[in-house]
Amino acid sequence: MSLPGSTTRPAATRVPATQVAVVPFGVRTVASLLVASAVGIMAFAWPLLASPDSAVMAHAKDAPWLFAVLLPLILAVVLAQVADGGLDAKGIAMLGVMAAVAAALRPFGGGTAGFEPMWVVLILGGRALGPGFGFSLGTIGMFASALLTGGAGPWLPFQMIAAGWVGLGAGLLPRRPTGRAELALLSAYAFLACVLYGFLLNLWFWPFLTTDSGLSPGLVFHAGAPLADNLANWLRFSLTTSLGYDLPRAVLAIVLVAVAGRPVLLAIRRATRRAAFDAPVRFSDSSAR
Repeated sequence: MSLPGSTTRPAATRVPATQVAVVPFGVRTVASLLVASAVGIMAFAWPLLASPDSAVMAHAKDAPWLFAVLLPLILAVVLAQVADGGLDAKGIAMLGVMAAVAAALRPFGGGTAGFEPMWVVLILGGRALGPGFGFSLGTIGMFASALLTGGAGPWLPFQMIAAGWVGLGAGLLPRRPTGRAELALLSAYAFLACVLYGFLLNLWFWPFLTTDSGLSPGLVFHAGAPLADNLANWLRFSLTTSLGYDLPRAVLAIVLVAVAGRPVLLAIRRATRRAAFDAPVRFSDSSAR
């Protein structure tokens, strides 16, 4: 017998661990992710697309600081996406805890040779809890780590959106592989994502480098040059300068996925099922009995 106004939880049902998703990937979630991603794409790509005689290029050296203003916008979009996804207090708590773990792990690498253990948290979190949660975890975790390490600067919005894409991509991976096949898939994704993250982050400052910094003409951005030529220069610059940092980051992520991937995924999925984030609340009226 239920008391008036009391809540009852539906009987728990066993669901495959790979089907657990905290943040529903519905219409509002997709819309918020598209807005955030559009902001990120514009932030990264505008120097490659702007006309060389435009007012934008005339103030190119001020542009990185201009994009730092986008930080509150990115945070607002992320918070709106979490709210629209229907997360309750338990889901938000899970997001906060995992973001704090990611932020706490980042200083352990100290930026030495690109070693950053936080990426395994973003990849496993996105994989276990879905693309919406992964995107939120990446952006919030990167923002929290910047506050923790004093790393806030014009690069932070770019780091946030790129980290969000890493978590988003992990959540969009095929859901069917399990066991060793799943770990192999995550290891391959970790390698690709960590290398692409480094290459992508180069875009926040690379268009403003010149040959005066000691770089050859084939490694710098040329305003007004064909897009294909500038993209080739960007790839050569990334391979020459940042690959030495990106590969250790990728190797460490692969090792951590192989060592801790299975127990961490099981722990996250078990906690998610027991918390029953998406269980509906039903009210029963005893007067009707």
